[in-house]
Amino acid sequence: MGRKWNNIKEKKASKDANTSRIYARFGREIYVVAKQGEPDPESNQALKFVLERAKTYNVPKAIIDRAIEKAKGGSDENYDELRYEGFGPNGSMVIVDALTNNVNRTASEVRAAFSKNGGNLGVAGSVNYMFDETAVIGLTGKTAEEVLELLMEADVDARDILEEEDAVIVYAAPDQFHAVQTALKDAGITEFTVAEITMLAQNYVEIPAESEAQFNKMIDALEDLDDVQQVYHNVDSEE
Repeated sequence: MGRKWNNIKEKKASKDANTSRIYARFGREIYVVAKQGEPDPESNQALKFVLERAKTYNVPKAIIDRAIEKAKGGSDENYDELRYEGFGPNGSMVIVDALTNNVNRTASEVRAAFSKNGGNLGVAGSVNYMFDETAVIGLTGKTAEEVLELLMEADVDARDILEEEDAVIVYAAPDQFHAVQTALKDAGITEFTVAEITMLAQNYVEIPAESEAQFNKMIDALEDLDDVQQVYHNVDSEE
């Protein structure tokens, strides 16, 4: 389980190092979910979830407000939500989620990022079945036992509650995300180190040193694409 948190930390650290890119992606996602439903997080659970995630990445309020106001203004800009699945070296599997206003452009760019770096794009369903959609919530200042007790008192289920280095990480079913967070907030916990619904691999693979650079280049190429929101993989990033 530790490798799951390690991969999440690695991905989050990478995004933290590219603040302008992550802010732009959150702005796009906030606009999309606000336009699809009500532009009010109290009545739009999808928007509320995105704003909770944005908080853990320190997205400025101005960017959030701008995206919501754009949705309120009835902008005719539309985005398609797409998922691509592909393969890298040594049995590595990759999932790419995108928001795009040009499907053909995005498909071409994603395919090129795979093929130019030793990977190949698969068909729908070729990779997804090897990952589990999982809510991941991290916090500090409590032990795993204390968090378990809090969730049990609130009658909230979690798949795992583990202490990972200096944080407690709660893994839960996606539909338990808000219940877990509400229970923790009711207990006085207001800051979270991570608050995501992510795709976690059921099994992880190791890549030999001679292939590692190429795999990392492929992942970087995918994450550098403007239309890409998230990239998930099953490579063990533990040192």
